[in-house]
Amino acid sequence: MAVLEQYSWIIVLISLTFCVSSFGNGANDVASLYATSVASRTLTLPQMGVLTMITEFTGAVALGSQVSSTIKNGVIDITRFYPKPATLILVMGCTEFGSATWLIIATWAGFPVSSTQTVVGALIGAGIAAGADVRWGWQQGGVSQIAASWAIASLIAGCFSATLFGTIKFGIFNREDPFKWAMRMIPFYYAFTAAVLALFMMAETPSTDDFLEESAIGKTLSVIFGIFFGMLGVAYFFFIPYFHRKLVLEDTRVRSWHIPLGPLLLFDDPPLYWPSKSVSGLTDYSAGANKTTETPDFPGPNESGVIMKGTLDSSERELENGLSQGSDTLNAVRIDVREKYLGPSEGMPMYHPLCASDFIRYFFWHGISKDCVTCDSEQLLATHARAAVYDDRVEHLWTYAQVVSAMMMSIAHGSNDVTNAVAPWVSAYSTFMSGEVRSNSVTPVWILVIAGVLLGTGFWFFGYHIVRSLGNRITRVSPIRGYSIELGTAVAVLLASHLGIPVSTMQCLIGATVGVALMNFDPAAVNWRQLAFIFGGWVLTLPVAGLISGLLTAMALNTPHF
Repeated sequence: MAVLEQYSWIIVLISLTFCVSSFGNGANDVASLYATSVASRTLTLPQMGVLTMITEFTGAVALGSQVSSTIKNGVIDITRFYPKPATLILVMGCTEFGSATWLIIATWAGFPVSSTQTVVGALIGAGIAAGADVRWGWQQGGVSQIAASWAIASLIAGCFSATLFGTIKFGIFNREDPFKWAMRMIPFYYAFTAAVLALFMMAETPSTDDFLEESAIGKTLSVIFGIFFGMLGVAYFFFIPYFHRKLVLEDTRVRSWHIPLGPLLLFDDPPLYWPSKSVSGLTDYSAGANKTTETPDFPGPNESGVIMKGTLDSSERELENGLSQGSDTLNAVRIDVREKYLGPSEGMPMYHPLCASDFIRYFFWHGISKDCVTCDSEQLLATHARAAVYDDRVEHLWTYAQVVSAMMMSIAHGSNDVTNAVAPWVSAYSTFMSGEVRSNSVTPVWILVIAGVLLGTGFWFFGYHIVRSLGNRITRVSPIRGYSIELGTAVAVLLASHLGIPVSTMQCLIGATVGVALMNFDPAAVNWRQLAFIFGGWVLTLPVAGLISGLLTAMALNTPHF
């Protein structure tokens, strides 16, 4: 039974606010990290919605537990609340409210902000209002250390992503016959991705916390290399035959579910189960990327086989590939989601069964039915034209690795950022149950389950605002670029999470995106105006979240019952 049972009403309010905060976290942070996958046309919004439900839940429940103490104890001095534990409950409740309010406002406005930074700002505001000392310094995980970790992690993510993309650019695209070299190298990239994923699992699993100690380094290396060479064999045995039939033989019947056939796909008439009846070929990953108002000076590919900036004529690509779904044309026809779902029952009375059915469908599907790929800005299309366009066959090879890297980054978000959002609730709940302020609190698994579900739900219903705000609006994103961005972000976040440093997944993602964009060696390939817009959201986050929580805390503490 709770010791401070008389404050159960505060716990109820905090729990409700926590749900809103987790929902906003999913709508903002999760949408930010999946924007590259949607923008590159690797996956659609509905596919990402389902994937988010799985990966965020896995990361939150199985791996999320290490960072909350750093957020709470490092930002404010909790010894101030030892004489009056109930005050800490109130402060944490106001912190949760300030964080949730700003996340929802920022998402609605299209600001991709950091949930970690939002929680820190709300903690600072509530702590100042409660008279607690705020640790601004570097020591003991103070605000300065946390702020520095954001910049450092973003830089690491940018450097790692740029390096990874550079190996593909110079090792494949700058050679003669890039597709041949891509087919030779793709198994090694798959194996590398699998090895990094295995390292992440070992880093984040509680039972393997000592995996980097000297006594366990041999075992760790054996596992990593075993997975690397195992995945290398899988790639050669299953993926290469699949790519040969799909990309070399151009068999439109083959789909991803035929990968398990492996060597059988090399036969003239393989036993295809559920063959596709579609006659369409590959996705046009560069649809609309070169449609600018300027006439290019060079109309074809260069000697290395790379299609250079602004080279493809739009009419030629449309005749060759057809008008692909979600093309970025200036005059693209957008399907209004409201009209799509509510149009059939328009004019009918509200009590009509068809009207109710259409509204339910609209409510559950409108968030993942939005067009978040089409861009109609001539300035943005000019920015896209500064980036090289590569062979769609080569881009397609990396779509599978991009899906894995997106899953890895989502699990990283679930393991790292969700614990930041849950930290105020855990602190308040622990104090409520024990009647004393504790520096370390055990996070109940059931609250992580709720948080994991709400993260996916937030993306499903509200994430399109951030996906639309990011997407291709910083630079042109293709599957290879998206793979490099996502894997670089995941590595930076996972390293920080293992070290117990609360970093922002979203800020790492932005750093990785800029790093990959600058590999075009043209500053005009980056939309600096959009980056300024994003930076404005970052600047507003700390003061706005802190002001909301601080004012609420001050008002609550100065009422007669406290």
